[in-house]
Amino acid sequence: MNNRSIGVFDSGLGGLTVLKEIMKITPSENIVYFGDTARVPYGPRSKETIMKYTFQAIDFLISKNVKAIVIACNTATARALKEANEKYDLPIIGVIEAGARTAAYTTNNKIVGIIGTDGTIRSKAYNIEIAKIDPDIKIIDKACPLFVPIVEEGWANTDIASLTAKRYLEELMDKGIDSLVLGCTHYPLLKRTIGEIVGEKVKLVNPAKETAKDLKQILEDNNMLRDDVEEVPKYEYYVSDIPEKFAAIAEEFLKKEIDDIKNVEIQQY
Repeated sequence: MNNRSIGVFDSGLGGLTVLKEIMKITPSENIVYFGDTARVPYGPRSKETIMKYTFQAIDFLISKNVKAIVIACNTATARALKEANEKYDLPIIGVIEAGARTAAYTTNNKIVGIIGTDGTIRSKAYNIEIAKIDPDIKIIDKACPLFVPIVEEGWANTDIASLTAKRYLEELMDKGIDSLVLGCTHYPLLKRTIGEIVGEKVKLVNPAKETAKDLKQILEDNNMLRDDVEEVPKYEYYVSDIPEKFAAIAEEFLKKEIDDIKNVEIQQY
C-alpha cells in the first residue's frame, strides 16, 4: 500500500510548482500528475463547476490507485477542498492553509498582499485562514486573471508579463505591503517578473514548499511513506488537452525530460 503513488492535480501547468517541491521533499515517492489543460483557467467559473471539475480529477487519480491527493490549485482548494474531504476517504490537502500560515509568519508590518484568480480572491479563503492565525494582519487582495493564460502560453518572462504585472501590482505596492502571497500555483512561474516589479523589500510567499512539507507530515503520521526507497520513483503525467505544449514548459521548469504524457478524457470520470 505504501508504494502507491501520490496524486497531484491542477487546472493546468501551475501545479508543477507544487510537484517540484514534492519531488524535492519526498524524493522516493511515485507521483501521478494531472493537468486539466482543456478547461484552464478555473478562476472565472462558478463554485458548482469547480467542484464538478475537482471531483472528476480526484476520481481519475483514484482510478490510478493513489494513496493521497494534493489539490495543487488555489481555486479548487478554495471552492472544493472541504467538500472533497467530506466525499472521499483518503488524505486530500490543498495549498491555501500552508500559504496563509507562511504569510502570517513572514510579514513584519502586518500588511499582506494576496494575488490570485477571480475565484480564489472572491472566496476570501486566504483572508479567513490568515485571520485565524493573526486577526491584526491587514490584507490587500487583488485578482490577476491574465497571469494564468500568460503562463500557459509560455510568456512568463516577457514584456507582456512585465507590463501586466506592473498594472496589477501598483495598487498593492501603494498600500505598503511587505509580503505578497502568490495565491495561484501558476504565479511562481512568474516569480522573476513579479519580483522585479515589487522589489527586494517585498517577500514573495510561495505556498508550494509548505504544502509539500504538510504532505510529507501526513504520510509520516499515517505510516504511508514509500517502502522501496531504493527503487527509482515513477512519475506519470496526464493532461486533458495538448500534451506537446505541456511537455515543453514542464521540461523547462522541472529541468528533466518528460518522455510520456497521456491525454485523458476527463469528462468520463
